Amino acid sequence: MHITSAASTKPDYAMLTRQVASILEGERDLVANAAQFSAFIYDTIAELNWAGFYLARPAKNGNGEELLVGPFQGKVACARIPFGRGVCGAAASERRTMLVPDVHAFPGHIACDSQSNAEIVIPLIKDGKLLGVFDIDSPILNRFSEEDREGLEALVAAFLAATDFS
Repeated sequence: MHITSAASTKPDYAMLTRQVASILEGERDLVANAAQFSAFIYDTIAELNWAGFYLARPAKNGNGEELLVGPFQGKVACARIPFGRGVCGAAASERRTMLVPDVHAFPGHIACDSQSNAEIVIPLIKDGKLLGVFDIDSPILNRFSEEDREGLEALVAAFLAATDFS
């Protein structure tokens, strides 16, 4: 069964961006900041069932790169996603935010959680290099708007500015 609704509450993304900058202030570690950021997003944005990172790593088969699950909040997830496959892989290979109102209509969608119906994936790009993606799923069809895209991109930018990836 698919649930359809608009998000019931509109987040104040400017305030959330200030909050996340404050939470991450003074800490540069990737794992610590990614864990804090995932928990913050999962706890403050309504109608989510997954929020977390997939980090770019050498592919297990030795050919190119793939995405490896990183810190997240939600149900158990797919461990590895090839570039170009599913919403996360598409965002990584195209290096652009993917806002998908109905994941079941997305070609090549990977169903890590059958209860996810909408998804937004923001690529992590720093100094021109793709480092991974930040993935957010919702059980609500059409959950994410352009306002969410802009606000979440600002939050990810704050995370990137506060975090060392070396």
